[in-house]
Amino acid sequence: MLSIEQKAQIIVETLEALYPEVPVPLNHNSNYTLLIAVLLSAQCTDVRVNQVTPQLFALANTPEQMVQLSVEQIRDIIRPCGLSPRKSKAIYELSEILLQKHDKKVPESFVELEALPGVGHKTASVVMSQAFGHPAFPVDTHIHRLAWRWGLTNGKNVEQTEKDLKRIFPIELWNKLHLQIIFFGREYCPARAHNPRTCPLCSKVGIDELFG
Repeated sequence: MLSIEQKAQIIVETLEALYPEVPVPLNHNSNYTLLIAVLLSAQCTDVRVNQVTPQLFALANTPEQMVQLSVEQIRDIIRPCGLSPRKSKAIYELSEILLQKHDKKVPESFVELEALPGVGHKTASVVMSQAFGHPAFPVDTHIHRLAWRWGLTNGKNVEQTEKDLKRIFPIELWNKLHLQIIFFGREYCPARAHNPRTCPLCSKVGIDELFG
C-alpha cells in the first residue's frame, strides 16, 4: 500500500511527463473575458464555451460593452452553454458592478470575486490562478472524481477535496497541477468506460476498491 506522499510523487512525475506545458483551456484575451468564460463553463464543456464566446466577445469583450447589451441578447448568444437565464443575468450584473465598484477591472481577491453575481469559489480560484498567478487549486467535478480514484480524498465534497489536495501537494505546483489533472482526466481517466488497470495513474495509485 502506497503512502499519500508516494502517490503524490508518482502523480506529479507522471503528469509532468505527459503534460510539461498546459495551456488554459478556455479561450480569452483579458482577465474580464476569462472571468466570463469560466462563469459560462459551469455545467458545460470547455469546448462548447469556446464555440460560444467568439460571438459574445465580438459584441462585448469589456464591461462597458457588455452592459450595452440586454440580458435577453446575452441569453440568446450563450443559450448553448446551458443555464442561460441565470448566467446571462449574472454576466450583466457583474459587469455593472465592475464598472461601479472596481474601476472596470476584475478584482484581484477571493473576497471581491466571490461577491460578484454568478462567481463561486471554483470560478474565483480559476481567475486568481490563471489571470493573476496566485496559488489556487480549483476543484471541479473531474478533479474531485480523480482525487477520489487515486485515494487522495474521501470524496465527500469538492470543498474537502480542495483542502486535501492543498495539503498533499506543494503550493508552487497548484496552478499547473490542477490543469494537468483536468487534461489527464479527459484523455486517460474518463468517468465511464474506464479501465483502471490500463490507466497510467489508476494502475499505479488507484485505491483498492477499484480492483475488487
